[in-house]
Amino acid sequence: MMLRFARWHIWLGWLVGFPILMWTVTGLVMVARPIDEIRGDDLHHKPETLDIGDYAMPDFGEPVRELQLVQQHYGPTWIVTTADGSRRRYFAPDATLLPPVIEGEARQIAAHIYAGTARLRDISYIPYDEAPIELRRPVNAWRLAYSDGTNLYLEAATGELLAVRTPGWRIYDFAWGLHIMDLQTREDTHHPILILFAALAVIGAALGCVLMFRRRKARVKA
Repeated sequence: MMLRFARWHIWLGWLVGFPILMWTVTGLVMVARPIDEIRGDDLHHKPETLDIGDYAMPDFGEPVRELQLVQQHYGPTWIVTTADGSRRRYFAPDATLLPPVIEGEARQIAAHIYAGTARLRDISYIPYDEAPIELRRPVNAWRLAYSDGTNLYLEAATGELLAVRTPGWRIYDFAWGLHIMDLQTREDTHHPILILFAALAVIGAALGCVLMFRRRKARVKA
């Protein structure tokens, strides 16, 4: 029986050796740097949330699912998410509906929230159906690319910061995709290939533990 276990252990080792090495290496890559640094938290100022009680609640004319009062570059602003999921913004003092962000305002917002030292290299509008995988959201957005490889994404409808993507984040994201064996969406942690290899790795490790225990017992008897 032990000889049979040993053969199974060898064959499983050949089969799952590479995935186990890949999981170990990608895990090391993901924990090598603090997650706050990977996310670029030090590259942007946090939005200031205001007290809703300081302003009268306006009538938005339709059911509201979520409401925030934040300080934007021009003043206090209502960020409204309606019942159908659409998002818009209103100038808080008089409840004026504000238009979507244009390029000039996107530059102003970026100058207001960006805390890094790199130079703004390029700005481009990204429609929702062309959103890159690093954004992870199918929304209309402005992408501001900086000289150090950092991208800021601003929601076109509200001017809110959606994401900060640094070169370190992209390495982390690629490692995560390898770790869960999903390089296409990098979000599916429950698919047959991953489950199969994880189960085989567990079986191989269990067989190795059994064989190690048996050999140690045989040495003691000798």
